[in-house]
Amino acid sequence: MDKLIYFFFKAFIIVFRVLPFRLLYGFSDFLFYIIYGVIRYRRDVVLSNLKRSFPEKSEEEITSIAKKFYHHLCDLLIESLKSFTMKEEELVKRYRFTGIEILSDFFENGRSVICVAGHYGNWEWGGEASGSQVKHKPIGFYKPLSNKYIDDFVQKIRVKGRTRLASIARTAETFNTNWDEPVLYFMVADQCPSSTRLAFWLDFLNQDTAVLHGPEKYARIHNLPVVFAWPRKLKRGHYSVEFKMLAPDPSKTKTGEITTRFMYMLEEVIKENPQYYLWSHKRWKLKR
Repeated sequence: MDKLIYFFFKAFIIVFRVLPFRLLYGFSDFLFYIIYGVIRYRRDVVLSNLKRSFPEKSEEEITSIAKKFYHHLCDLLIESLKSFTMKEEELVKRYRFTGIEILSDFFENGRSVICVAGHYGNWEWGGEASGSQVKHKPIGFYKPLSNKYIDDFVQKIRVKGRTRLASIARTAETFNTNWDEPVLYFMVADQCPSSTRLAFWLDFLNQDTAVLHGPEKYARIHNLPVVFAWPRKLKRGHYSVEFKMLAPDPSKTKTGEITTRFMYMLEEVIKENPQYYLWSHKRWKLKR
């Protein structure tokens, strides 16, 4: 069955290869009405998350943000599938990094850097579009898929240029690997922890929130500088991400300090344009 699903998946990807973004976004608009209006995919979760995060907003404002979020979610799905057949040069035109100069001194001194990001904008394109824009070797962490045929395919296709993927199950091993050059480790780290035992707690978007502290853990173990990927969606299919310094010297930080800085920077980004955050995620399912 896995192999059959894999062949259907590959055939679907071929369709995305030949269709231009203009037509794909037309399909995205149609998909919005299906997901939002017919299937009502996680509508209760989205509205509940928004209401608790923005208690000062009216019912009309919450509904408006929710609709914009679903439009963006459909765009994100289309863009993620399209990226399987996009060349790195095309991705770079649509996904630009700025503030790269803050990485230069670290690279010249042979030091790797951790880049933390949230589920905001299009986090799927980040690692793929960074290979020709940064001097460091980009390595993105991902969660392996249950279908091993599709997982192998995704690994091969998503590795563009100098970029490499590493399973989150092998995070410690990845950090201990000698890559023969400074590395930029991309870590999307705003997920809900699997248990309270693994959580660090703070106030995030007006709620008591359990957060992961993996980036801080490895930054402190290996004394790796940490930067934040500040994302902006410029228009459909076009993004800008600015590197901002989070912790140049983790050895001088207190426990939880790097994680707190990251989450509060992400909170600023979300408040600026909340519709581009992943509100369908059950972010606040854990209680202290």
